[in-house]
Amino acid sequence: MTQGKTVNLGSQQRQMALWIAALVVGAVLGVLGLAWLNQLMNFVATVYTRLFQFVAVPTIVLAVITTLASFGQQKDTGRIFRHAVTYTLLTTFVAAFVGLLLYNIIQPGNLPAELVQSGSASIPKDLGTETYYDHILGVVPNNVVRPFLEGNVLSLLLIAFAVGFALAKMPETEQKQTLMKAILGLQDLLFALIRGLIWTLPVGIVAFAAQLSAQVSAGVVVDSLGRYVLVILGGNVFQFFVVLPLFLLARGINPLHTLGRMMPAVLMALFTKSSAATLPVTMATAEERLGVSTKVSRFVLPICTTINMNGCAAFILVTSLFLMQNGGTVLTLPSMLLWVVIAVISAIGNAGVPMGCYFLTLSLMTGQGAPVGIMGIILPIYTIIDMIETAENVWSDSCVCAMTDHDLATDA
Repeated sequence: MTQGKTVNLGSQQRQMALWIAALVVGAVLGVLGLAWLNQLMNFVATVYTRLFQFVAVPTIVLAVITTLASFGQQKDTGRIFRHAVTYTLLTTFVAAFVGLLLYNIIQPGNLPAELVQSGSASIPKDLGTETYYDHILGVVPNNVVRPFLEGNVLSLLLIAFAVGFALAKMPETEQKQTLMKAILGLQDLLFALIRGLIWTLPVGIVAFAAQLSAQVSAGVVVDSLGRYVLVILGGNVFQFFVVLPLFLLARGINPLHTLGRMMPAVLMALFTKSSAATLPVTMATAEERLGVSTKVSRFVLPICTTINMNGCAAFILVTSLFLMQNGGTVLTLPSMLLWVVIAVISAIGNAGVPMGCYFLTLSLMTGQGAPVGIMGIILPIYTIIDMIETAENVWSDSCVCAMTDHDLATDA
């Protein structure tokens, strides 16, 4: 048994070393500035993102269905759900409060009116008119096929919850057993595909790293917003390296060990900018590297991918305050605390897709009559913000999963 663990640990270390080497190679290729090479890397990165998005949709649906279908057989399901939701709300509220605290300490100033006006041209016009009411209504599916075609994570969760609970309430007949065997078989097939994708992932990492390196060297990352950027990135870094590790330490879990084991998922989130697309890697990493129980990981992580949005909550809060301040709104403490609640609720309702927080904030601020032209100024640097936020979200998902698994093992 010890020999098997040693071999497995050695394999994980080799895999991590290969990923880091791919990261370095990709960064070097991006700096070269060759147009044909950048196009090739963009193509490969897009292919890998699409492949992980392809497996992410059935992963979410099958994981939730199989877990809820066993509601009557496993007494732990209710406890798993309560622990996951409790930790999700706690970490998300803390992330928003950290953003609020930094905003009041750093105090970003107002932007020149002509700069705000020029930013209006960069805002995607087809999304600026969508209200938050439309966003919520769009979650409710009106047919079975559309949520799968659109990859609407919240709609898929609603369908999965409905099917899972229906299966749990069905009598134990031969038809139900046949249906469950088919669903479990599909889930095993899906995880075989995911393991194959992870095995080839170093190629994707080279492309992702080259893509990012080329964007940075081309001047995509600019310091035009100064203190605002410092608040956003500072809050993410503080949540990532201080707050979440303190949560783990409070439960008696080693944060360095947990982060080391979950690093493949965190790196994947950094490059894909989508916690939903990263979900297959997060689940496989939690089970195979961190040793989390499958009944915990396959239930907690799909839910957390949708509702556990630490980075998104902070972004919505700080950006909303920044826009309202530039629009002449006097930000009192009660109003800022109210926006903490709004930001958390909005983040929970956000789908884990690239730029999801950006468009959700744009929708909220359009309804407030704030100077949304600032969103156009933020857009060029949002790629970096989105990367860091997504990595933080997946790290938070991992922490919630690890804490829930630890609590269940302790209570047993």
